[in-house]
This record gives sequence, structure tokens and C-alpha cells, in this order.
Amino acid sequence: MDQRVNIMKAEMENVLHKNILSFWINEMSDKEHGGFYGQMKGDGTLVKEANKGGILNARILWSFSAAYRVTKNQKYIIAANYARKYILQHFIDKEYGGTYWELDYLGNPVDTKKQFYALGFMIYGLTEYVRATMLEPGYKILWEPAFENAVKLYECIEKYSFDKENNGYIEAKTREWDEIDDMRLSELDANFPKSQNTHLHIIEPYTNLYRLIKEMEVNNITVDKKIIEKVEKSLRNLIDIFTDKILNPETHHLDLFFEMDWTRGAGHLESYGHDIECSWLIHEAALVLNDKKVLEKVEPIVKLVAKASEKGLNKDGSMIHEANLDTGHVDDDRHWWVQAENVVGWFNLYQHFNDEEALERSIRGWEYIKENLIDNELGEWYWSRDPKGNINRTDDHAGFWKCPYHNSRMCLEIIERVI
Repeated sequence: MDQRVNIMKAEMENVLHKNILSFWINEMSDKEHGGFYGQMKGDGTLVKEANKGGILNARILWSFSAAYRVTKNQKYIIAANYARKYILQHFIDKEYGGTYWELDYLGNPVDTKKQFYALGFMIYGLTEYVRATMLEPGYKILWEPAFENAVKLYECIEKYSFDKENNGYIEAKTREWDEIDDMRLSELDANFPKSQNTHLHIIEPYTNLYRLIKEMEVNNITVDKKIIEKVEKSLRNLIDIFTDKILNPETHHLDLFFEMDWTRGAGHLESYGHDIECSWLIHEAALVLNDKKVLEKVEPIVKLVAKASEKGLNKDGSMIHEANLDTGHVDDDRHWWVQAENVVGWFNLYQHFNDEEALERSIRGWEYIKENLIDNELGEWYWSRDPKGNINRTDDHAGFWKCPYHNSRMCLEIIERVI
């Protein structure tokens, strides 16, 4: 194995412990009202009365659960339990099912819409918690409700989001599962019924749910056979959606927004961070399915999507965010999450296809992160830097969308992968 990989693994383990997760434990734990604070501004100001987002809390649960599973550091299971308890008590809609989008700082729902992207992340966090604890003595009383809720959320997505006529998953509904006019994830998104982003973050938790179920079977933990069959069918279908609907066959980029019938909407958009992230997540889904025919279909596409993302690479190893080919507007800031996915995506190509150039790109991406994005004073990472190197202190240091997920997952992916 290339010695640089060992060095990168060691460096990432240090950053994971001392920079990312320590920040969330020490600075963002809300000891008064439970869960985690909803915001720290880019200048380091903690906003204790900020609303608490479902995405943030689900990603926190995933991060600490995965970190405990990999490292067995007791601090992380304590934090994961803290996150799990808050989610099950406050974010789960006990009347209509699903999870709320947003709470106030006291834990009361303030936005009750059912954004299926958020339900997906809740599944991701809850299933990772079960993976981390199901073999731990005395934890059955905690992981069983987590698993039950993950399955219920899966069933909610299948019942209320899945488009039986055209295939695929719609973006959102009201609390009571009625139609909703504004389906956008955020004000930055176009208002279309289907998106690449939501599908990406449904295939991600479905992969983890299926992986968990297989691990439970290996460890003689009984799972309803109907659930196993349904999740496998859903995962296979999602892979086909990416290869047959979302992938642009001409450019090999992933198109971003769609009408119900899969007509592309919102113009010619390219999101390089999502391209490289999808390249390894769709590969992961196929690997977890462990189906030779699926892998034969997917693996050439993995390479093509990664190749397309090269358009966003810079000479210093960083990757720009996205571009609108119709207007000519380019967001060339170096966003934290794009850099994290850039490292993992190229490393995946090196690991599975022996692509030495991909390893060089992964290492250069990590070097950029070390030199430009890690906040060695406050902890965590900056939101972004612009092309001139200026730090973005306008966007959050921690908040609704600024979570310990992309960067902790990058660290854990590289640490775990065996070359």
C-alpha cells in the first residue's frame, strides 16, 4: 500500500477526534434543553435559541454512531445516545408518522412539513446507531426502537413519496401527507417535484438499511422477510433510477431537477460535488447488494460520473461547487462538503479500480482541506473559501446545513477502507 495512504488515514483520525467531533461535543451540546444547539454563526457566535433542524440532528446521530462503530470511543456512544433520544422524543411525528422539518430551541415543532430528504437522513442516522450498538451488551432496549422507527420511516417514504406511475420519489408533503406547493429543500433550490439531491439521500439510507438487515441476519437477529425483500427491491430500483433517469447520457453529469415524468427542469445545471459524491454512493449501493450483474452495469457509470466531475477540479486539488450553463454563472467557492466528497470519490476509484491518478487527486484534495478549511482555533471547518482564499464567515460555522457529516464521513471512509 502507498505509504501516503497510511499517513492520510492517521491525519484524518486525528482531525476526526480533535477537530470535528470534539467541537460538536464541547461547543454544540445543549445541556439545558436537550439535543444540540441549532446554530453557530460564521464568526463563532453561538445562537442558543436558534431553531433545530431535522437534517442537522439526523446527521449528528449518524456521525457519532459511525464514529463509535469504527473507533469504540465511549464519548461517541454517549453523544449518539444523546442525539437518538432527542430525535425520538421530539422529531418523530407520533400522530401522523414521519419526522418534522424544524423545531424551536425548546423542542416544539415550528415547521411540520414532511421533506422526504429529511426522512432519509433520519433513517441513515437511526440505522447507523443500530449498526454501532446491536452487539453491545445491554443496548437492545435502545437499538430496537431505533430500528423500528427506521423501518417506519422507510415505509412512510414508500407510501407517500414513491411515484407509482412514473417511478422515483417526490420531494415533500404536508404534515398530514397532503400535496404541498413549495417542495424546495431550501431557498437556493428550484421548485420541482423530483430532484437528484433527494434521490441521492434516499439511496444512501436505503443502502445502510439493507446493509444493516444483512448484518442482523449474520448475527442471528430476526428481521421480517417481507421488509428484507421490500428494501432490496427499493434499492435495486433506485440504482436503476440513477443510471436510467438522473444520469445525463450525453454529459455523464447528474441532472438536478425533474418534472413528475422525468423531464429535466431548471435548465442545464452541473453540481460537481454531487457528481463525485454520487459516483461512490451508487457504487456503495451496488457493492452492498453484492449482485454481479448490477455491478457490471454500475461500475462503468461510476467511472464516467467521476470523470465528468473533473470539470470542477482546480490545480490546487480543490473542487468548485456548481455551474449554470444557461446563464454562465459559476459558484467557484470551495465549499467544505464538496471538498470532503472530492476526497472520498477519488479514493474510491483508487481502491476499486487501481486508479493511481485518482489517488493523487484524493491526496491533493486532502492537502487543500488541511491547509484551507480546517479551523484550528475554534474547531470544525469553515463553510468555504473563495477563489482568492478568503474565508466565508457569512455562512454558518455550524447550523441547519452545516453538520459534522460530510467531513466526519470522509475521515471514517478513508480510515475504514482496506487497500
